[in-house]
Amino acid sequence: MAAVCLEDPTLERHFKGHRDAVTSVDFSLNKKQLASGSMDSCLMIWSMKPQMRAYRFVGHKDAVMCVQFSPSGHLVASGSRDKTVRLWIPSLKGESTVFKAHTATVRSVSFSSDGQSIVTASDDKTVKVWTVHRQKFLFSLSQHINWVRCARFSPDGRLIVSSSDDKTVKLWDKTSRECIHSFCEHAGFVNHVDFHPSGTCIAAAGTDSTVKLWDVRMNRLLQHYQVHSSVVNSLSFHPSGNYLVTASNDSTLKILDLLEGRLLYTLHGHQGPATCVAFSRSGDLFASGGSDEQVMVWKTNFDADYGDALKTQKSCSTVDGSHHTGQSEMDTGIHHKKTKTQDSGRSHEQQEVEASLANTLEHIMGQLDVLTQTVSILEQRLTLTEDKLKECLENQQKIIQNKTN
Repeated sequence: MAAVCLEDPTLERHFKGHRDAVTSVDFSLNKKQLASGSMDSCLMIWSMKPQMRAYRFVGHKDAVMCVQFSPSGHLVASGSRDKTVRLWIPSLKGESTVFKAHTATVRSVSFSSDGQSIVTASDDKTVKVWTVHRQKFLFSLSQHINWVRCARFSPDGRLIVSSSDDKTVKLWDKTSRECIHSFCEHAGFVNHVDFHPSGTCIAAAGTDSTVKLWDVRMNRLLQHYQVHSSVVNSLSFHPSGNYLVTASNDSTLKILDLLEGRLLYTLHGHQGPATCVAFSRSGDLFASGGSDEQVMVWKTNFDADYGDALKTQKSCSTVDGSHHTGQSEMDTGIHHKKTKTQDSGRSHEQQEVEASLANTLEHIMGQLDVLTQTVSILEQRLTLTEDKLKECLENQQKIIQNKTN
């Protein structure tokens, strides 16, 4: 299951054009464009093709706090300190529609995976949901008691997660509009939160320098990373779900291996705080932004199997990027070819049905493998914890005995 680690991530390009700290970065679906927002009140759309000019979109009257491409890549949403949200067409004209979304700074704007809705989070302590078509307000979620830094839809669109300066991460049911759970384990403000591509867990980045992962079905802490020496500003899941990249005020980006539960890479590129980071939809690139006004594009490299598998299995990818692990995709690709060779005498429809079944089974097997590995890691940790507990109890007993003697 585990990918073969071939090379370290490499810095591919860096873009200069912003005149103040970069606050947010996001790739379009086809990786031809990269959007970035900045404290300079501008939104930039960078072309990934060499020698192509960047577009600078001016419209917001104050800092742009967040940007995100729609799943199809035809729109870019931005939220600003001017309390508005703009929806841009990322072309030369840079046309946009604007609406006043909140009564304070808009910190976060994010599309649902079907591209029909957007969720916004603000310093007015609310999370709001809107339709993309005509930007019609649908409803507000208002149980946070401080600024809301970030809000995201789950991949299936049924849940919303939000993080706040009230030190909580809240999970909401979109249909009932009720808060179904509050995670309160952070010692500081929670800057960023997102769903794992499988939708089963969430990751949160805090000012207490930690990154925490919770299971949203059992509502319990799965992993806790203390790898940064300062505030963690942003995080992004690799579409395989096996890795997480984080950006921190300690000026580094860190890549975490979630299956192994360990730090994989530390990357030094930015001068000063690394403020934002995001994987591309295919996972072979990631971008970062910093208070040094720079936008950097990195080649992932460490999961080459996954990239190759995606090329083989493009037909199996979904809009929200919830792919399975590289190995299972590779197997599926090979299996697909075998089926076609052996069954050339059968009807085309039959072949398609069989190939589709084979794909589905391979995906299920891949997911089961991931689950098995995760369970085995958890078991190891449990054993270690039990051993430590036993040791502590024995030591305590000895201390008590010594005192009584």
